Amino acid sequence: MSFDYTDMGLIAYPDALARQTEAFDALLQAKRSGTAGRNRLFFCEHLPTLTIGKSGNEANLLVSEALLTGRGIALHHIGRGGDITYHGPGQITGYPVFDLEYWQMGLRQYIHLLEDTIIRFLALYGIAAGRLEGAAGVWIDALIPGRARKICAIGVKSSRFVTMHGFALNINTDLRYFSLINPCGFTDKGVTSLERELGVAQDFERAKELLHELFTESFPVKGTSGSIEEAAPPAPE
Repeated sequence: MSFDYTDMGLIAYPDALARQTEAFDALLQAKRSGTAGRNRLFFCEHLPTLTIGKSGNEANLLVSEALLTGRGIALHHIGRGGDITYHGPGQITGYPVFDLEYWQMGLRQYIHLLEDTIIRFLALYGIAAGRLEGAAGVWIDALIPGRARKICAIGVKSSRFVTMHGFALNINTDLRYFSLINPCGFTDKGVTSLERELGVAQDFERAKELLHELFTESFPVKGTSGSIEEAAPPAPE
């Protein structure tokens, strides 16, 4: 395997952040010392949480922090890109802690590949999804005015081509929480989930299995079929 996989299950946001930060720091230290590091992929569900990225706008939080506290919803300001989003049960939150130089790719290539992996996952369920220009993530009906709705948010931090943070894919997510925010800063676009699109709750464990399998295809061991050995050098971050 080109990366180690861990399913952290249902976990509070600070605990998950501590685990991925530890893996991120260890991979950076390995690069600095010229030793082999461990690429890691973490999947989890969070307790109800809102996160605001480093470039996020506080105005996109539509309620008071006191109301969030009263409803048991955590709020965290974090170092990823992107604006405000929601994490909670029924959502696959993924944290790839990857050294992109292992696959000889840059940050923009990496985000494109994350999106492509999610698009391929949704295709397994008969859902046609795609990209929206100028907005990272995966969308349904992205080009139809008034119909665009996001099913997967993406926000990444990188240093020396090592990544952390990642994506939030709505499977059986309670979408009512998104009414508390302008999701990812948008006021004119919706959010959706696999459950909403298909009209029935999905097998969450099976969804994680399928997505993990696709990650092993998208990020293969160097030298295997579809390897990155023939790819271009990393693009500038």
